[in-house]
Amino acid sequence: MANARNNDDKREAQRILDRIERESETFGTSSMARTAGKVRDHFMGKDAPADDRVEVLGKRIARVLALIAVIALATSLYVKYIAPQ
Repeated sequence: MANARNNDDKREAQRILDRIERESETFGTSSMARTAGKVRDHFMGKDAPADDRVEVLGKRIARVLALIAVIALATSLYVKYIAPQ
């Protein structure tokens, strides 16, 4: 009787540990790491055909320029509306 209860407790504990392992996120598989990888791939032009080097280079340049424009716009809006206060 005690042995059967002990086995049930062990199975329950293992089931809980397995569930926690599935639900917990380590840094290598976390959503932040996946998002960072997607952003890196986006700016590197990985969605362009690999055999068309000009298109890959054009996408990289355009995306970096767009990022610079967004940063410049955000800085301009901050200086104009928030910093003078």
